[in-house]
Amino acid sequence: MNNISKSDWQLFNKLLPEWQERYMNRLNQEYKRILDGDGSAANKFWKLEKRIKADRKSPGVIVEASRRSMFQILLQLISQKVITDEDLNGFSEELRDMINDVVK
Repeated sequence: MNNISKSDWQLFNKLLPEWQERYMNRLNQEYKRILDGDGSAANKFWKLEKRIKADRKSPGVIVEASRRSMFQILLQLISQKVITDEDLNGFSEELRDMINDVVK
């Protein structure tokens, strides 16, 4: 989708860092559970290393955003449960409808 409105793009740029921070806070809590879990220190270390390596690929952690890729990024954020439908409040009805059409 290439016809992203200026207001949707500006809102996306404002909210993306907040969404990522919230998501990384959730990941940190999950990492703590791994470290506090049962098993040897080495096993926990390697389990955590593998998990962080996988999580780094999520747009909830790192993403190169452009206006052209915004729609796809929003879909990825929703599918990976980084954001919910409620997080799209404030975006244009047109954009929310297009996302809902794809997600549902």
